[in-house]
Amino acid sequence: MEGSESEAIFDSLNLNPQLFVNETLNTVDDILNDAFDFYLQEASKILKFEGTDRSRDLTKGVNYIRNMIQSSLDKRLAMWEKYCLRHCFSVPEGFSLPKNDELLASSSMIQDALSEPDVDAELDSLRKKLTLVGAETDKLNSELKESEKQSASRVHCTELISETLQLYEDSSAHVMFQEMMQTVTELRVKMSEFNTRKAEKMKHEGGERVCSSLTDYFTANSKNGLSNAKLDDLEEFLAELKKT
Repeated sequence: MEGSESEAIFDSLNLNPQLFVNETLNTVDDILNDAFDFYLQEASKILKFEGTDRSRDLTKGVNYIRNMIQSSLDKRLAMWEKYCLRHCFSVPEGFSLPKNDELLASSSMIQDALSEPDVDAELDSLRKKLTLVGAETDKLNSELKESEKQSASRVHCTELISETLQLYEDSSAHVMFQEMMQTVTELRVKMSEFNTRKAEKMKHEGGERVCSSLTDYFTANSKNGLSNAKLDDLEEFLAELKKT
């Protein structure tokens, strides 16, 4: 870059790319040295090698690691330096700086534009509008989050109600079925008892009718007796027994 057109342009602007690169490389070296000095100090404290013969071995080992890292880092930083000087701090061919008059005129126009009251007022207005929009956005986001929470709560409540109703319906159907079965059982028992009572009553009434018929017959034919009864009367008596 030395003696090139890029160097002349940077010199005219009081800029030195090589100085920037050198300061960067020196900063990296300082950070690396400080890091390994701290590492050696802490290692000596932890291993308790301070003031012993093994302290020299520890220093030798740390320096070996430092030199190995330093060598690799120097190679990479040298490549970085070349890249910066050839690409980052080079200007296109034919590039020329504007003259002083043009620079002054351009700078004056920029200053005038920045110092105009209308521009300042417009900027203030835009800042206020931006602040209001930000506040409104925060409010809308809060309302949206609250709405989402309420919606989720409603859905959860609906699900709980549905589950409760389903359990209630299932329980009601089961209870109704049990009640029906109990009613049928009770009805069967009552019908059995009723049939038993009816059979006993009919049996009792039949016996009474037989006894009454015999009594009436012998009362009417007390003189003749059963051996002297007529055949028609006996058939009538048997028919009466069959009815009972």
